Amino acid sequence: MIRILAVFLIFAISLFANELVSKESSAFGTPIKKETAKPISAKKYYGKNLYLSYLSYPKHLYKNQRFQIEVKALITRKNFDSIQTRFLGGKNMTPLNPNQIWAKSTSKTNVYTNKFYFKANDKNFKMPTIEVKLYKGNTLIERRQISGNDISFSEIAKSDERFTNVIAKEFTLIASKTKQYTNKEALTIIDIKANDSNLEDFYLKGIEEQGFTVIEDNYPNQHIIYYMVIPIHKKSIVFNYYNTTKRAFEKIVVPVVLEEELVSTQTDLNPNNSSFEFYKKIAVGVLALLLLILFIWKRKIYILVLFLIVAIVFAFFAMPNRSVKLKEGTVIYILPTKNSTIFQKVNKSIVVEDMKRKSGFVKIMFGNGNYIGWVKEEDVIKN
Repeated sequence: MIRILAVFLIFAISLFANELVSKESSAFGTPIKKETAKPISAKKYYGKNLYLSYLSYPKHLYKNQRFQIEVKALITRKNFDSIQTRFLGGKNMTPLNPNQIWAKSTSKTNVYTNKFYFKANDKNFKMPTIEVKLYKGNTLIERRQISGNDISFSEIAKSDERFTNVIAKEFTLIASKTKQYTNKEALTIIDIKANDSNLEDFYLKGIEEQGFTVIEDNYPNQHIIYYMVIPIHKKSIVFNYYNTTKRAFEKIVVPVVLEEELVSTQTDLNPNNSSFEFYKKIAVGVLALLLLILFIWKRKIYILVLFLIVAIVFAFFAMPNRSVKLKEGTVIYILPTKNSTIFQKVNKSIVVEDMKRKSGFVKIMFGNGNYIGWVKEEDVIKN
C-alpha cells in the first residue's frame, strides 16, 4: 500500500513540474522549435546625436503672405553622408522649397541650418512636423522630428480698393513708363522689386486690362514688370502694399507722364489716325491736283510725268493695308525686338492688318484700328 502511494505521489509531482515549466515558458513567449529556429541579426542602436530647434518662426500671418522658417540641426556624429528632410501632417500649408539643401555653419562646429518658405492661402491650416534624417550611403542611421508651432492668421484690407494683395518686407518701384495705346487709352509699364514678398499676387483693382510681362522669383528676392491699360487722361496710379517691418500700409504713387512717341514706334503707332499721316496724304493729293491743272494749262510732257508719279504715290498712301491671319497663341509685342514687353496673347486665330515689316517682325493693326503691335513673321498666315 505504501509503495502504491509513493508511486502516485511521484507521478503527481512530475505532472505539477511539467505544468510549472510550461507556464514559465509562456511568460517569456512561445518557445522556438529547434528545427525552425533562425539566427537573429544584430542591430546597432545609436545614441541621440541629432538635435533640432527653430531659429526663426512667425507668430502671425496674413492671407497670401509668404514667410520663412529657419531650422537648426546640431549633429554630434561625424559618420554620415547626407541630410534629408520630410514634412509630415501639414494641412493647407506646404513648403515652397522642400528640397532645400542644408548649409553647414562656418562659425559653429556640427551645426547645420536650413530656411524653408511657406505661403498662407487659407486660414484653416496646420503647420507640418519637420522630420530630419541622417544617411550613411543609403542606410538610415538616425532621424528626429520637430513639431510645428501654432500661428495666428488674419485677412487685411478686404475693403481697401488700393490694396494690391502684396505683403512685403521691402518694396521698391524701380521705374515706370507710359505710352499712348489707343486714342483714349494709355499703356503704363511698371518695374518693381521686393523682398520677402508675394509679388506674384500683385493686382490693381478697377483696371480691366493688366498683367505680368516678367516674373523673376529668386525668393526671398522677387522682381516683376507689370503692364496696365488706363484712361489716357489719368495723371497718376496710386496703390498700397503692407509693410511687414513697419506693420503698416505703404502708399505707392506712380506718375503717369505720357511720352510723345506712341506704342510700337517713335512717331506712328497708328498711321491711319496720325495727324502727320493725314496731312501727308492731303499734301500729296493737293500736289497731284495742282500738277494735273498745270498739265491741262501748259500741255507739257514732263508735267504729265510728274503728275503720274505723284498720283501713284498718293494711291499708295491711300491704299488700305492688306489683311493677314495670326496663328492661335500668337504673342503681340510692343516693339519689334525679342526682349520687348508682351501686352497681349491671341487665344484664337484672328485677321489683322499688315502695316509693315521690320527685322523679322510684322507691324499689325487690329480691334477696328484701335490696337497696334508687333508679331513675329513666323506667326503670320496670309489671308
